[in-house]
Amino acid sequence: MSPRPTDVEVGTELPEQTSRVTRADLVRYAGASGDLNVIHWNERVARAVGLPGVIAHGMLTAGLAVRAVTAWAGDPGAVVDYSVRFSRPVVVPDDDLGAELTVRGRVAALLEDGRVRVDLTVTSGGDKVLSLARAVVALG
Repeated sequence: MSPRPTDVEVGTELPEQTSRVTRADLVRYAGASGDLNVIHWNERVARAVGLPGVIAHGMLTAGLAVRAVTAWAGDPGAVVDYSVRFSRPVVVPDDDLGAELTVRGRVAALLEDGRVRVDLTVTSGGDKVLSLARAVVALG
């Protein structure tokens, strides 16, 4: 059941969400998105350009992060605005576990017309990977 505007206040926390991203996920995302950049699948090239290893696509990371908001809202269409800045790459090791992405959210502002602003904290391996991650959600 999605939250109603009367049930939400500044400081309301969203349920924490954890996702895993594996190299196989990167291959599938590359095929679906058309983003075939070598840094998303080739360790040698990623390191040669100064990265710590193969990294997840930024849009994949942003998409996984907003799922915490859509799950809380109960409707992906309730997200009327979403923005992030990329602060660190999500390094995806070549193993069966991949990288873990943890998303925490809290209502930061009550806006007009039953909308709220949700601020997200998104980490991987203990590092904050997205900055200024914010979503505006129309509730009710």
